[in-house]
Amino acid sequence: MIDVANYVQTETLKNGMLVKIRSIRSDDKDKLIQAFDNLEPESIYTRFFYQKKGLSDADLKTATEIDFENVVAFVVTVGEKANETIIGGGRYIVLKRSEALYSAELAFTVEEDYHGQGIASLILKHLIHVARDKGLTQFEAEVLSENKAMLTVFSRSGLPMAIKSDAGSLHVTLSLKEAVG
Repeated sequence: MIDVANYVQTETLKNGMLVKIRSIRSDDKDKLIQAFDNLEPESIYTRFFYQKKGLSDADLKTATEIDFENVVAFVVTVGEKANETIIGGGRYIVLKRSEALYSAELAFTVEEDYHGQGIASLILKHLIHVARDKGLTQFEAEVLSENKAMLTVFSRSGLPMAIKSDAGSLHVTLSLKEAVG
């Protein structure tokens, strides 16, 4: 089993920059506020589906104080220690469990200066690894139909994908079952 609460990996972005993908921690609240404050209104809207001015104490607690069983959250950072900055993040939240289905909802945010560098794809790769280790069978995501970048990340993931349209948004399902043979 993967020690998800202490997960840390180094990755290289498309531009050659080294980043750290690690589990979010309860002491990340100030870094998360700074990351949110750096987002453009459009990025906030595509993540939350509405305009949000800031993160409440409850938002911060929900985002950073997690169990790593029903919620798994990774941040992508640059810099070290006091200079560490969050430039992206992704998480899944377990939705339902049954004998045949163990599903979780995905969500991502990437700071605009780092769009197009493969951050969401890298986070997804790591979330897939953890989810499969935990026995999840699928990911689900609600995506605004105009969010072509996120749809591209999902379509390039290599996972079987199904899309259903639902009043301005798309419900994406990604199968985590590994191919046999």
